[in-house]
Amino acid sequence: MGKDVNATSADDETVMPDAPAVKPQELTFQSDKGASRSFWIALLLVVLIIGWMGSGFVIPSEDSAPTITRDEPSPVAVAVTTSVAEQVTQFYQAEGQALPDRDTMLRAETTGDVAEVFVRKGQDVQAGAEIARLDPTSSNAETARAQEELSRTQRDYDNARQLLDRGVTTADRLSQTQAALVAAQAQLTKVQEAAKSLIITAPFAGRIETLNLDEGEYVSAGSEVGRLVDITPLTVAIQVPQQSLTLLSVDQPATVRFITGEEREGIVTFVGTSAASETRTFLAEIEVANDDGAIPAGISAEVIIPTGEATAHFLSPSIVSLNTDGDLGIKTVDASDVVTFYPIQVVKAQIDGIWVTGLPDKVDVITVGQGFVNEGETVIPSAGEQN
Repeated sequence: MGKDVNATSADDETVMPDAPAVKPQELTFQSDKGASRSFWIALLLVVLIIGWMGSGFVIPSEDSAPTITRDEPSPVAVAVTTSVAEQVTQFYQAEGQALPDRDTMLRAETTGDVAEVFVRKGQDVQAGAEIARLDPTSSNAETARAQEELSRTQRDYDNARQLLDRGVTTADRLSQTQAALVAAQAQLTKVQEAAKSLIITAPFAGRIETLNLDEGEYVSAGSEVGRLVDITPLTVAIQVPQQSLTLLSVDQPATVRFITGEEREGIVTFVGTSAASETRTFLAEIEVANDDGAIPAGISAEVIIPTGEATAHFLSPSIVSLNTDGDLGIKTVDASDVVTFYPIQVVKAQIDGIWVTGLPDKVDVITVGQGFVNEGETVIPSAGEQN
């Protein structure tokens, strides 16, 4: 028995070094009843959503076109002022330039040296006043020679006439001496006129604006030696557009305001009948008295010419508006409280307002709220003071 025990132990010792391997367990899955229930709930929800979305096609709504209702807007409240037309004088206004009544260049009529200068630049002179004189030495010699020739031909003519009376000479000889006498008279006249041209004179009264002469200076015939300007009266020139030409006529009164602050009354002296090719405007001239010479030539001026009277309303420019066609006009309210638009024309502008035509003689003008209403709308007007 002891032997058996030992034998068993020996066998055990033999097996122990290599322990038997543990066999792995296989994974097994079992169905969860709770998970199955969630699947069916989700599937039911999907079916219900698809059915709801398609219900509009399967079962059409009885009211397929929804009806939209709008409330009519209430009338706008505006302020109106009653305006009554008045007689107003119409004016034509234009910008112009003051020009001298006469303006000319002084020229030397003959050739020579300047002997004397009698005036200075800026001096006022009378018509015929001597401006300068050229050296007369050569002219005096020509005059003396012409006078001597005239005396000689006169003696020849007298002798021939006496001889013809005594029958000693012929008529042809008398004719020859007479022709020579006439030629000598013409030559003397020519020399005397040339002597007069040595003196440069003022053709009219005015002011010496420029003077280009010095004593001893040589000048040739026709050269410019100065400029003479007459500013009494002044002439104000304006350009008139084609559409306004019929408003002006000669002898119309005019008011001229110069840029210097001076204001003078004038009269229209010229209205052109031929338009300038570049601007299609007509020249008009207004004569203004300037006896004191206080207003210089060349400055700017505003011309105001009354052209007649019109029946117009005096309104504030702030109430003027445009309609859909771009016409300038005024919005008014009629007896039925309906907005009416009247196109207007401005006939006169002032600092505090404008005079317009195109409205009835008496009308209720919208002064507040005109920008929020259109023609044909009904409004709630509140009366204002009478204009």
